[in-house]
Amino acid sequence: MSDAHDEHESAIKTPKQLIVAVLAGFLVPIIAIVLLVQYVTNDKKVGAGSSAQTPEAIAARIHPVADEGFTFKDVSGPKQLQAGEAVYKMVCSACHDTGAAGAPKFGDAGAWSPRIAQGYDKVVEHALKGFNAMPAKGGNPDLDDVEVARAVVHMANAGGAKFKEPEVKAAAPAEAAK
Repeated sequence: MSDAHDEHESAIKTPKQLIVAVLAGFLVPIIAIVLLVQYVTNDKKVGAGSSAQTPEAIAARIHPVADEGFTFKDVSGPKQLQAGEAVYKMVCSACHDTGAAGAPKFGDAGAWSPRIAQGYDKVVEHALKGFNAMPAKGGNPDLDDVEVARAVVHMANAGGAKFKEPEVKAAAPAEAAK
C-alpha cells in the first residue's frame, strides 16, 4: 500500500503565509461588517433644523387617515339633487357600460330603440320600480325619483331618444314646514 493517505498538503507552507491568513480571517469580516453598517445607516437624517418639526409637518403626520376623500353631508339640510350624468356614473354605469345581465349599453341605439319606443313614462317606471335583472332605482334606494329620471333621460338620449329632462317640482308648503 502507498502512504498517500498519510500525506497532508496545506496551502500555508511558511509562517509568513500563516500570519497573513490569520489576519485576513479577522480583518475581512470586520471590514465587511463596517461597510454594511455604513450602507444601512447612510440615509437622510431628520433632526433639529430640518422641516420635520414645523407645525404643518406635524399636523400632516397626526392627521386622521379616515378624513381623506370624504365629504360630510348635513343630513338635516336640504337634499341636493344630482345631475343625470353624475347618477349614471355613480350607479348605472356598472351595468350599462358593460351590458351586464342584459342591460342596454350606454349609447347603443339598437339596444335602446325598443325601450324608447315604449315611451318616457314606461322607461322611467322600469328604472324606479325595477325590471328583469335591474333592481329598483339601480340598487340605490337613497336616490330621489327625479335623480333616477334624470339618469334615464341621460342614457336614453345617448341611445337616440329626445326625452326632456324632468323638472323639479316645488315642495308643497306642508312639506316645507317639516
